[in-house]
Amino acid sequence: MKFAVLVFPGSNCDIDMHKAVEDVLGEPVDYVWHTATDLSGYDAILVPGGFSYGDYLRCGAIARFAPVMNEVRRAAEQGKFILGVCNGFQILTEAGLLPGALIRNQSLKFRCHPVDLRVENAGTAFTNAYKPGEIVRIPIAHGEGNFYCDDETLARLKANNQIVFRYAGDNPNGSVDNIAGICNEAGNVVGMMPHPERAVSDLLGSSDGARMFKSALQAFASQAASAR
Repeated sequence: MKFAVLVFPGSNCDIDMHKAVEDVLGEPVDYVWHTATDLSGYDAILVPGGFSYGDYLRCGAIARFAPVMNEVRRAAEQGKFILGVCNGFQILTEAGLLPGALIRNQSLKFRCHPVDLRVENAGTAFTNAYKPGEIVRIPIAHGEGNFYCDDETLARLKANNQIVFRYAGDNPNGSVDNIAGICNEAGNVVGMMPHPERAVSDLLGSSDGARMFKSALQAFASQAASAR
């Protein structure tokens, strides 16, 4: 299985994401610049956190127009695995690959600390190694992580089991329905504000994020077996 870690001007979690794949899975992984026009050689695309294009206009609003995003859309349609974390989540919503929007934290403060998350959907490409209802500890680091959507969209997310993670206990940013992460209807595109790549070892305070990467490998193996 081969992973791509996208790099935009202003990305700052790309190295963390690259190291997570190397250390947890030992699978091939490349940095891919935002000008790339071919992702056909990759099975999973990781969109990391940071401040793409300095977060001018809105977070992710400029990155969505980068040439590589056309390829990300194509990969998503082909059923390849896409994970957007923090700024990556913001980019996926701006690009229309996931519903809703990420707005300024309700407190108007940047929040950077570990949080408890409840696993709501353990059937996605990135969560199949968890159990539904399990509480995991993964850090956040964002100023615009307040997930917002209208009532109709929220009802659809609930009906289609597209809410992947909810904040368990304290809601650090005021997100609608305590939402910390969502997926598309097919479950191959996941976006979340917490950083699993920063929680892949107990030395980092938690290893709960490692299973997101292991989930992708398991999902890929199952997909390959089904295709035979």
